[in-house]
Amino acid sequence: MTTQAAPRTVHAHRPSRSPRSPWIGVGLGAAIVAALFLVDRFLPTLFTASLPSRAQDGLTLALSVLIEALPFVILGVLLSIVVQVWLPADVIHRWLPKRAWARRAVLSLLGMLIPVCECGNVPFARGLMMRGLAPAEALTFLIAAPIVNPIVILTTHAAFGFDDGILVARLIGGYLIANLIGWIYSRHPSPDSLLTQRFIDTCDRVTHEHGTPVRRSLTQFLVELRAVMPALVIGSALAGAVQVLIPREVLLAIGSNPVLSILAMMALAMTVAICSNVDAFFALSFASTFSSGALVAFLLVGPLVDVKMLALMRTTFTTRTLAGIVGVVVFAAFAIGIGVNVPVSYTHLTLPTKA
Repeated sequence: MTTQAAPRTVHAHRPSRSPRSPWIGVGLGAAIVAALFLVDRFLPTLFTASLPSRAQDGLTLALSVLIEALPFVILGVLLSIVVQVWLPADVIHRWLPKRAWARRAVLSLLGMLIPVCECGNVPFARGLMMRGLAPAEALTFLIAAPIVNPIVILTTHAAFGFDDGILVARLIGGYLIANLIGWIYSRHPSPDSLLTQRFIDTCDRVTHEHGTPVRRSLTQFLVELRAVMPALVIGSALAGAVQVLIPREVLLAIGSNPVLSILAMMALAMTVAICSNVDAFFALSFASTFSSGALVAFLLVGPLVDVKMLALMRTTFTTRTLAGIVGVVVFAAFAIGIGVNVPVSYTHLTLPTKA
């Protein structure tokens, strides 16, 4: 007997927008190249490396981000297919609590069972919404999953142990941010307006897809790859370009300031686009220069709203929704970073100095 996908809850069909022109990608690439030439022409002393070397570095970084993320994206697509096609229609709803806040609390811990990086969580969250979960509930999972991922917990502990509360602040902070975002968007009067029209159309198409589970799985695999792969490529290119356009020395120069260091590390987190499974080791290299609060802010912001993740999330959520998410994440991560710095600074001041 064929298992049919459960239809999503009511979708208010918004007027269709014209499809995006392929020239947008060309224009983006031209803008990046122009920016490289302008910086090289008017600020020649800003970078020590020549323009060809920086361009090669940018391409290498973009490819490394793409190669690192691709396996997790494919795994996320496969998990999404399992949820959409092979699980009984009501199994997720029977497993989740009835109360909205309790559902979000449970969903924010679901990432402990799914050891993929943030890239793979996007197609999985799309699958959850196609099975009827509300956008706010899917967002709660999407924001929490890269933090409570068991691999992320292990690598963060391997890098920092329990020193200065970095691991604990990352786990609790990520959980609280996810549930805060879920609560905010659960109160939205029109949940479907948080979603792109393209994703709504995909939901409708998948809901009415007929055939055997194998045929529907293959169809959905192609649909999801066509949705997320262009975004992944663009996000990887942006990550590579930003890293060669912004001198890292500028960020390191302000590492000693307890407030500016947090802002600098959040900016770095949004641009380097490192997989959350290994970002703790990258952050460890800054431990001697930046405060513990700045490191925590880096470890919170990067997996949630870096340029690669935003490009992937844009396949599902509107620009306005993403702007709100970025605002909440950045503000909350800054507050948590300040909160971590205060007791750490007090402890260092009160410790007796060795003779």
